[in-house]
Amino acid sequence: MRLVITALLFVGGLFFSFVGVGFLTDPVASAAGFGLAPDSTMGLATIRADLTAFFLVAGFCMVWGAWRRNGDPLLIAAALFAVAFIGRAVNAAVVGAYEGFWVPMLVEAAAVALNLAGSRVLPHRVIAD
Repeated sequence: MRLVITALLFVGGLFFSFVGVGFLTDPVASAAGFGLAPDSTMGLATIRADLTAFFLVAGFCMVWGAWRRNGDPLLIAAALFAVAFIGRAVNAAVVGAYEGFWVPMLVEAAAVALNLAGSRVLPHRVIAD
């Protein structure tokens, strides 16, 4: 089971890292896949910076945790995806649902569950003073 979780974390982390690189290199096309369209240079910079940061940090933490067999960085990725999930849930409650709204929420929930499972299965490194 540990090997399967580690492999899923590694592959998922690579996937999210590639999504992050896509936002860095081609933010307009990547943003369109998320229902976003920049209306100014500032909007383009925001998409390029914030979404790249979100996906690269989450992906890197997943790959790092899987590669080093360390559960600590997986908590960071779990927190990022949990906040994204909560944001979508609040949006669905306040503004309403849109067609297919559950798909990204399912991906985020699965990422949270996978990262938390990995954090439980993989050891945590205690840093001595």
